Amino acid sequence: MGGMGAGMMGMTHDSATMALASGSHQLVMNHERITRTVVNLPNGVRTTTESNDSLVAAAIKEHVKATVQLVEKGADPGLPMESPATRAIFKLKDKIRTTTETTPNGVVVIQTSDDSAAVAALQTHAAEVSDLVKGGMTAMHAAMMKSGGMMRMPR
Repeated sequence: MGGMGAGMMGMTHDSATMALASGSHQLVMNHERITRTVVNLPNGVRTTTESNDSLVAAAIKEHVKATVQLVEKGADPGLPMESPATRAIFKLKDKIRTTTETTPNGVVVIQTSDDSAAVAALQTHAAEVSDLVKGGMTAMHAAMMKSGGMMRMPR
């Protein structure tokens, strides 16, 4: 019988998932260096996430690239801070169009859909990410408690 070492509820997290988790953690730890604006569009959302700190800006770009790839593959990593909106985005991925444009300090992401459930999930998720940027670790812990998950970070 396996111990708890395999991660939350027996799930094993591959290196890409762990990198994503650690990238999320790094961004949340530096939340006060991040500026984020969200514009809800009639069919989706436009987010701009940037930092004047070049290391944080690079982390934002890397994190966005990794998450967009996961969604396109439909590879939901099942991270403990995931919300119902995040899970809905993975389920509805084929109905979502995503374009990303890097800026000198970060990334602009436009996600649109003709599916009303996908639009609602995109807008809710964008607001949740903004809460993390505003609230840092306090907001991350609250999100994890709400979703019922805790995650062990690798030692």
